[in-house]
Amino acid sequence: MNRMLLLGMKTRRAMRRFSKSEEGLGTLEIILIIAVIIIIALLFKDWIVDLVKNLMGKADDQANTIFE
Repeated sequence: MNRMLLLGMKTRRAMRRFSKSEEGLGTLEIILIIAVIIIIALLFKDWIVDLVKNLMGKADDQANTIFE
């Protein structure tokens, strides 16, 4: 029974140390941010494509008026 108690105490200490450790936390945050950006881009894909086409069309029209 003492072995189980000792193992439990060691496990709790190790988990506390692991939770306080900040190693790898930055990587996880970056991955989550990238995942959210990808999801948002997929949700608004059509709107983004239309916006870019509209902006490029306006830029093309203005360039044509300047160089004519």
